[in-house]
Amino acid sequence: MPPPLLVLTGIVSVQVGAGLADRLFSQVPPAAVTGLRLWTAALLLAVAGARGLGREVRAVWRRRAWADAAVAVAFGLTLAVMNFAIYQAFARIPLGIAVTVEFLGPLGVAVATSRRWLDAVWVLLAGLGVALLTRGDGGHLNLAGLGFALVAAASWAVYILLSAATGRRFPGTSGLTLAMCVAALAVTPAGVAAGGRVLLRPAVLGAGVAIGLLSSVIPYSLELEALRRTPAKVFGIWMSLEPGVAALVGLVMLSQGLRWYEWAAIGCVVVASAGAARTGS
Repeated sequence: MPPPLLVLTGIVSVQVGAGLADRLFSQVPPAAVTGLRLWTAALLLAVAGARGLGREVRAVWRRRAWADAAVAVAFGLTLAVMNFAIYQAFARIPLGIAVTVEFLGPLGVAVATSRRWLDAVWVLLAGLGVALLTRGDGGHLNLAGLGFALVAAASWAVYILLSAATGRRFPGTSGLTLAMCVAALAVTPAGVAAGGRVLLRPAVLGAGVAIGLLSSVIPYSLELEALRRTPAKVFGIWMSLEPGVAALVGLVMLSQGLRWYEWAAIGCVVVASAGAARTGS
């Protein structure tokens, strides 16, 4: 499969998983859906890489590499906050708007790694997008939803940095698997408290497994394969399509129609993200 198709398939998979999660909110709260997603992803990753994960955990204990363990734990906690916050945002504002605001995180990282004059253009363009999204004219403005999306954006920025740090300390996917297990454990109290016995329903469990596959396991695998064959800048440009795809999935799956200025805001952030990925180091 060509790399562009890998990336596009991963993007669609993530957003369809988000759409399924949004539909599940009518049965279980967002915190419980967050738990279902992370539990599924952690279980599947742990089963697939059980041997390597066990070897790395023993190596950390043997070498007393507590700094490495701390980075993996911080990575996992960041994953937990990012997933929890974005699902809380999905429950309050349209999917396309939430993902657009969340994309400010990687956009900020891309701009921070570049020193070209065009950086100011991307920042201004993204700022224009945010200004359009926060128009207080009775549209989809929800301060709590936007706040959670901003928390998810900040978490995504930290996620990028900790992902690189974890990759330098742990080979293969063992660091990601360890972080995903930490994230699943971190959201367990909130997930169980919010969902209760409803989480034991077969239909809910099945939906949770589907969301975990679509939102985590499948896109992670496809993106890793694409990155092996694609320069990081090109990959970042392709990934900038995600807010637009999220808006389309929200429209088709959830009947979340957006106003013209919200589509314009999404376009501003998409162009800014693509430009920042192109000029960033």
